[in-house]
Amino acid sequence: MPPSASSSSQAPFSVRLSPEERARLEREAAGLSLGVYIRSRLFGADATPPPRSRGKFPVKDHKALAQALGLLGQSRIASNLNQLARAAHLGSLPVDGSVETDLTEAVHAVAEIRALLMVALGLSEAAP
Repeated sequence: MPPSASSSSQAPFSVRLSPEERARLEREAAGLSLGVYIRSRLFGADATPPPRSRGKFPVKDHKALAQALGLLGQSRIASNLNQLARAAHLGSLPVDGSVETDLTEAVHAVAEIRALLMVALGLSEAAP
C-alpha cells in the first residue's frame, strides 16, 4: 500500500548502535548531526538536505532583546568589573562603600539584563 499524501515525507528510521559504534560515527561526523552524516554516507551527492531549523531557542521578543542589548551597551559593567578584578589581582582592592556600591550596581544591572534576555528568548513569562 503506498503511503498516504498526509504522511510525513521524511519518515524516521532508527538503528541500535553499541556505544563504540556511536562514538565512531560521532567522530567521523566531525560536527555534522548523525542523521546528516549517515544520509550522506548512504546516498552521497543524492542525499536530500535536512530541513532547516531555527535553533533551540528562537527569539520570542525582539523588543526585549533590543532593550537588553541596549542596556549592556550603555552600562559600564564590563569596565567596572574589569577595574575591580584588576585591583583584586593586584591586592589593592579597598573594601569601602564605593566598592560595595559598584558591586551592587553591577549585580542589579546583570540581573535586569538576564531578565530581559529570558523574556526575549521566551524562557520566562514575567516581564522584568
